[in-house]
Parts: sequence; C-alpha cells; structure tokens
Amino acid sequence: MDLMVNTQENVEYMIEEIKKKLRMASGAALRASSFDPEHYEDLKDIYDMVASKSSFSILEIEAITTELGRLRKA
Repeated sequence: MDLMVNTQENVEYMIEEIKKKLRMASGAALRASSFDPEHYEDLKDIYDMVASKSSFSILEIEAITTELGRLRKA
C-alpha cells in the first residue's frame, strides 16, 4: 500500500489505524467518507505521528481528535 497516493482506500486504512492506536471507543464518529480529499496530506501527517508513538496522553488524544474533526467535510 502506497500511502503517498490519495485514494479512498488509503484514507480508510489510515483512519482505522489511528482509531486502533488511540483505542478510540467511539470510532464510529470517524468514518473515512467524512474526510475531504483536499486534506489528505494533513491526515497523512497525523497518521505518521500517531504511528510513530507507542502511547499518548489524554491531552495528546484530545488534540489529535480535535485536528481530525477539523479535517472532516463541512
């Protein structure tokens, strides 16, 4: 899988991996179809950061979910 390519499949993969890594209980709030393709690079940056860390503080999780919310389609 080449995450450098903006595809719906890649968005779905990154969202699922972010949800798993953050152990998000209400993952239903994050659906790949809710994200604007124009924000792919921003989503990829978040994915890369989340993938690189082994644990997160509550504040980090809140900041990540706030940023993901900002990237959703209006």
